[in-house]
Amino acid sequence: MNTSGYRGELPPRDLNMARYVLRAGDAARDKTALVVIHDPAGREAETWTYHALESAVRRVAFELRAKRGLAQGSRVLIRLRNRTAYALAFFGAIAGGLVPIPASSDLTAREVAFLLDDSEAAAIVLDDTLPHGNFAIGLAVVTEAALLAAIEGGPEGAFADTTANDPAFLIYTSGTTANPKGVLHAHRSVWGRRPMYRGWYGITAADRLLHSGVINWTYAIGTGLSDPLANGATALLYTGERHPSIWLGLIRAFDATIFAGVPGLYHQILKQVNGGRLDIARLRHGLTAGDTLPDALEADWRACTGTRLYEGFGQTELSTYLSNAPDFPRKAGTVGRAQPGRCVAILPEDRGETPLPPGASGLIAVHRTDPGLMLGYWRRPDEERAMFRGEWFTGGDLGRMDADGAIAHLGRASDLMNAGGYRVSPVEVEAVLREHPLVAEVGVIDVPQQHGGTAITAFVVTREGGADLSAELAARAECSLAAYKRPRHYVFVERLPKTANGKLKRSDLKTPAVRSATG
Repeated sequence: MNTSGYRGELPPRDLNMARYVLRAGDAARDKTALVVIHDPAGREAETWTYHALESAVRRVAFELRAKRGLAQGSRVLIRLRNRTAYALAFFGAIAGGLVPIPASSDLTAREVAFLLDDSEAAAIVLDDTLPHGNFAIGLAVVTEAALLAAIEGGPEGAFADTTANDPAFLIYTSGTTANPKGVLHAHRSVWGRRPMYRGWYGITAADRLLHSGVINWTYAIGTGLSDPLANGATALLYTGERHPSIWLGLIRAFDATIFAGVPGLYHQILKQVNGGRLDIARLRHGLTAGDTLPDALEADWRACTGTRLYEGFGQTELSTYLSNAPDFPRKAGTVGRAQPGRCVAILPEDRGETPLPPGASGLIAVHRTDPGLMLGYWRRPDEERAMFRGEWFTGGDLGRMDADGAIAHLGRASDLMNAGGYRVSPVEVEAVLREHPLVAEVGVIDVPQQHGGTAITAFVVTREGGADLSAELAARAECSLAAYKRPRHYVFVERLPKTANGKLKRSDLKTPAVRSATG
């Protein structure tokens, strides 16, 4: 087991993430880089060559830097729907040396206001049909219409001179408090994805990769856009209404060779054929991340399609670093092995920096020399320090490594919940629900469901015993929380389990009776 640090090729000193991604097609500038599909039938689609995509990205860079006067390193919140403009705004900001903050279109005005304030954003790229509240004085507002006009005919800016360690983008995820925390990534993060090319995707320039997620999700930004483009392949982006029934048709119609989704989506696709055989044309294999892939689901998919599913495991701070792949077959009961060059170990759960031997359970840790690892948490030094032990980054996931290096995921050491691949803090959800005047106490957890995945569930003690506040709490959540953060179930109880010190004991909420009532 390698415990000495990252062993892959290190990034060059000078590196701009957008230039690295878009120049991958230099040998064939007229090759299709991106296909944006707008309807389930595939009748409406845009095709972008590498040359056209780079030109559009550089026009966005000019619009933001030269025309809007934003200084290098300024934060730019992207508040757009899942459309072409989102991808162009993200890479355009990076090309210009700015730091985009991809935000979900599901966010409420309250959540947007927090991101703007916490990040001290200098600008927002805005679809003004989305809720956003009032803006601070001095904030540059770039509407989607203005952005599209610049893309159509504006001047092209140059790629900014950035180094591998300069900030490239800022992603907000759940923290240990009631508010999300920013995870700041460097331009080297794109170089840090190179171990995935062979260690997960098995990708080549001939591939056409279709991702089922939306652009603001790190899984979709990386796997769906950055990585196929960086390999001179073709990215297929779908922007229309999502339903499990559409994906097979899109895979066939657009000759996808690799498909990426979450385990629950593969389950829903298989349900449509009820054990029958699926013809998926040119698809070579599927990628899955965001939740644990059940062994039975992988076996069912293989029997139904004749193709394999390759699982990836990671987190916002690093992206995917454990996986199985065409060259590294899946081992039942595990999420994969460390990708080539990465240094991964199991550390004692409580304290210590010495890796545990095979077979021992503890915290999954990655060596801090990995170029894909974040620069740090945005102005959260205490949370950042808590994640490091000497030379190791510990993301809060428990695991066990066998003698072959395959790692079984044993759950989270922290209370963070998994909502379809998004990390959600129960503290953030509880804070919103406690604002209701009739809520005395509330505890939120994610409850495993019968057919895989989890459902966020709120256990509520009311000030008026027996009162059912489900509808009122759901309405409050809808006003204040993104859709993926909202509880799917409300359970009203007389009391919540507590420790001797009066702290909520979340583990006691996850009982078989609870699973039966909510699954």
